[in-house]
Amino acid sequence: MLEGYEINNATIAILSIKKGCSRIIEDKEDFLVNKDSTEIINDSCKFFGSSYMGRFEGTKNLIGVNYKSPIIVEESREIIFFPTSSPRFQNCNWICLKKINSIEKENKKTVLNFKNGRQLTLDVSYHSIENQILRSTLLESKIRNRKNETLDKHF
Repeated sequence: MLEGYEINNATIAILSIKKGCSRIIEDKEDFLVNKDSTEIINDSCKFFGSSYMGRFEGTKNLIGVNYKSPIIVEESREIIFFPTSSPRFQNCNWICLKKINSIEKENKKTVLNFKNGRQLTLDVSYHSIENQILRSTLLESKIRNRKNETLDKHF
């Protein structure tokens, strides 16, 4: 079991197992980390030069969302994660937006199909996951537009 972890391009999801323990799902492997899921998000934000609260405030300013907010973990590579419940709750899972291929409704659960062929079934409503994907996509669009506006001003 790892003591720490920084989100990277291979990270698909961070799943809460129990207090102080999370399962990391990457493109090719899974492993356990001795930290809560939101703590891993915060540590990764800090690794890339901000903090969870700084990224939370940025999301609020960009798209007006302040509950279950998607978080820009790393801006230049557009690594955006969204929570499946309130990050204040211990059972909060975090999913990487750009790794999702499609989602399916399965009774009261949701199946996430990832681009690498992996699947994850979550005990979260389809509507809730769909809403989180829409919020995250809006955030992604806003940062991309800002980057393009900045580039246009300089060239």
